[in-house]
Amino acid sequence: MRKYGKRYKNLKKSLEQDKLYTAEEASKQVKNLANAKFDETIEAHFRLGIDAKKSDQNVRGTVALPHGTGKTLRLVAITKGDKAAEAEEAGADFVGAEDLIAKIGEGWLEFDAVVASPDMMALVGGKLGRILGPRGMLPNPKSGTVGPNIGEMVKALKAGRIEFRSDKTGVVHAPIGKASFDSAKLAENLASLKAAIEAAKPEASKGIYLKSLYLSSTMGPSLQVGV
Repeated sequence: MRKYGKRYKNLKKSLEQDKLYTAEEASKQVKNLANAKFDETIEAHFRLGIDAKKSDQNVRGTVALPHGTGKTLRLVAITKGDKAAEAEEAGADFVGAEDLIAKIGEGWLEFDAVVASPDMMALVGGKLGRILGPRGMLPNPKSGTVGPNIGEMVKALKAGRIEFRSDKTGVVHAPIGKASFDSAKLAENLASLKAAIEAAKPEASKGIYLKSLYLSSTMGPSLQVGV
């Protein structure tokens, strides 16, 4: 069983037990609970009415958060030729082709996301699949990280587009900002994420789809939001 410290327990006691918060109330309260010595990330946790063991009920998609995540994204673009110049102009932090693939293959992982042009995916998948796949960073068309419009992909990720997916328990965990964000911006980001998850409902999913929603900060307790 997980053990919690005195700070966490005191924060937990400050919450009204069994209260169902509105998105606005929760956004304000979760900021109050984020009193660590760093700018904590605020996360949303959606429990979905899906059978996560069935592939046709997996939930996955992307959403552009209107106010971004508050995180400075270190972005790799694997491409060459004119597309390399396009990626650099759009703001990619690291751009390259075979040379960059080799560098990552040797253990360099000082980045947060990867995009690639279609002509590079045979090399990327073959040489980096085992490295990037388990970290959730392998480029994929479904996540908007593979395509000919590499400049647009770079700009979208830099602006705050995130990928979400259900885990093996049927829960989607995703960041909606930082504790330093205004509560209204957190609520707007949450609304955008919720709408995207609702739109991604699998046809095979029956019954109640959004079962519960919780908000929490990196070091704080969670509180339940009405869905």
